[in-house]
Amino acid sequence: MTSQAMTSEKEQASDWFAALQGEIFAAFEALEQNHSEGPLSEQAPGRFEVTPTKRTGDEGEDAGGGRMCVLRGGRVFEKVGVNISTVYGTLGQAAQASMAARGVPGIAEDPRFWASGISLVAHMQNPHAPAVHMNTRMFWTPGAWWFGGGADLNPCIEYAEDTAHFHDTLKAHLDPHGADLYPRLKAWADEYFYIPHRKRARGVGGVFMDDRCTGDWREDFALTQDIGRAFLPAWLPLAEARRAMPWNEADKDAQLRHRGLYAEYNLVYDRGTKFGLATGHDPDAVLMSLPPLAKWV
Repeated sequence: MTSQAMTSEKEQASDWFAALQGEIFAAFEALEQNHSEGPLSEQAPGRFEVTPTKRTGDEGEDAGGGRMCVLRGGRVFEKVGVNISTVYGTLGQAAQASMAARGVPGIAEDPRFWASGISLVAHMQNPHAPAVHMNTRMFWTPGAWWFGGGADLNPCIEYAEDTAHFHDTLKAHLDPHGADLYPRLKAWADEYFYIPHRKRARGVGGVFMDDRCTGDWREDFALTQDIGRAFLPAWLPLAEARRAMPWNEADKDAQLRHRGLYAEYNLVYDRGTKFGLATGHDPDAVLMSLPPLAKWV
């Protein structure tokens, strides 16, 4: 399959990311509705605000967009965003140089691109409930196509059993694609989600991949789908178990300080944040990942 002949594959990918958004959207609103005991259970359940997003090209032309879905101030979620986008156009020089350095063929000669994906970040009301991130995406240029993404858990108060469940669920979904895959993508996540200036990880890890192109588009897409499918069974039971636990001011302080780490990582190192801002996508959608409140010393 040549990268020039991928219209159907692009549609399959973008349609699937939209379907996954709908599935997660429904599960999160149900979690809000069903929270009937513990802190904040007496307030009204949160609902998602849905906002269309738009990317404008360098010449002012339509260059795609998506749908930003954000819930703020809920019973369970302090802030959660589940965004999808499909954007296209011509890469700027900085983005071209970055991709050329990663070995993307032909990008200097023909900088057209198309990208579609889903991006999710959840910041919780209860400090015992772990924050989480997940994204999956497909990228195309005339010289190449690839998939990327992953999921990682970011608790401010760590529970070994939660970490084990999250990783075991990811492994179970990845193992059908090869027994060596989960260890490799786990090690990649450990390296990628590391904060050099703090000399520590931002959480307890997960899986991550980028530039995934084995030459078998269907298999690479199936792997990407299984990363997305793993998310709800990996994370939802943890949120359900922790959402009603009592917390105190020290717990909340720990949460806000941990969110400071998350904000530092996303603003300084995250590749998706840099790409979204550099290519002109809606900055509110790109920065959706930032926590509503954070704290530094």
